[in-house]
Amino acid sequence: MFGFSVYLNRDLLPDDESSIHHMSRLGFEGIFTSLQIPEDDPASYRKRLWNLMDIAKREKLSLMIDVSGRALETVGLSVNDPSSIKKKGISGLRIDGGLSMKSVAALSHFITIALNASTLSEEDYRALNKYHADFTHIEAWHNYYPRPETGLDSSWLRTRNRWLKEKGMTVAAFAPGDSELRGPIYRTLPTLEAHRYLNPLAAALSLIMHSQTDRVYIGDPHLTKHTQKQFSMYIQDKAILLQGKAVDEKWSSSIFRKHVNRPDPARDVIRSRYSRSVNRMMEITAENTSARNRGTITIDNDQYGRYKGEIQIVKHPLPPDSKVNVIGHISSRDLPLIDFIEQGTEFIVEGKSYDVRKIND
Repeated sequence: MFGFSVYLNRDLLPDDESSIHHMSRLGFEGIFTSLQIPEDDPASYRKRLWNLMDIAKREKLSLMIDVSGRALETVGLSVNDPSSIKKKGISGLRIDGGLSMKSVAALSHFITIALNASTLSEEDYRALNKYHADFTHIEAWHNYYPRPETGLDSSWLRTRNRWLKEKGMTVAAFAPGDSELRGPIYRTLPTLEAHRYLNPLAAALSLIMHSQTDRVYIGDPHLTKHTQKQFSMYIQDKAILLQGKAVDEKWSSSIFRKHVNRPDPARDVIRSRYSRSVNRMMEITAENTSARNRGTITIDNDQYGRYKGEIQIVKHPLPPDSKVNVIGHISSRDLPLIDFIEQGTEFIVEGKSYDVRKIND
C-alpha cells in the first residue's frame, strides 16, 4: 500500500485539493500529516486539519496523523474520546511518546495507533499484551530523517522489521519525493539514508521487497509527473516504467514500447520475451558493438542466428560482443528500477532518440 504526505504549515488551496484528488486517482490510498502546532496559531491548524479531513473522506483516503503532547486537544479532539476522532475521518494516530502502553492498548480497540517502529521495545510489547491491545489496530511506523547522514541503516531496518513482523505488526516507512521538497533543509525525507536521493519508486519497492515493509508513504510533499506515472503504472498494473534514449531514431520502435521479462530470468540481463518475433523481419547488421554498461539497451544482430532481434537491458557490465549492438540506454534516474524487473514483469520504455556520435564527443 502506498500513501503520500500533506503538511499543514499553510492553508490548503484549490491546487492542493486537486493534487490530492490526482494522487487518489493514481492509486495512492492514504495521507500522512503531522500536527506540529505553533502556540500562537492553533485556530489556523484546526481549520486546515478539518479541511484535510473533509478532503480525505471525499477521496476515500485513510488519514494518519502524527501527534504529540496536547496537539489533539488544541484542535478540539481528545484521546479520551477516540470514537469522535474516528467519526471526523481520522483513520489513525501516530504517537511517538506521551501515552502509556495501557492507554495505547485501550485506544487500539477504537482506532489504529501507530507506534515508533525504531524505539518500540520488548517491554512495550509485553505491556500491550498485558493490557489486551487489539494488535489488528497496532502499527509500527518508522520516522523520516530530514538531515543528511541521519537516515537509518538498511541492514538494521531489515532486522528491526523482521522482529516487528514476528510480533504481528503492520510496518510503515517513508520514501523520498523528487519534486517540491519540504524545508527547512530540503534534502528529502526518507527513512533509509541509502534512499535519500534514490528514485522514489525504487526506494518504495526496496522497502517492500527487501525490508518487509507493508506501507510506504512519500515523505516529501510532491512527486514529479514522471514519477507519478511510474507509481500509477506499478500500482495499477505491476508494470515498471523506464525512461530511456535510443542511439538512433531507427531503433525507436524496437525500444519504446511495452516489454515483458522472460519467465526464466537471466542473471546479467533483462530479456524482452517477445522481441525476437517482433523484430524477425528486420535486417540487423553489426554496428556499435561496444562494451555494455549497466542500463545499456542492446539488440542481437544477424550474426547471432536464432537470437537475432532479441532486446535486452544489461544489469551487470558486460564486454563488447560483435553479435550484440548497443542501441540505447536507460536514464540514470531510473536505473535502480531495473533491479525490480523480475520473471514475467511487464516493463515499458519511453523516451527519445539521440545521435550516438554526440554521446562519444
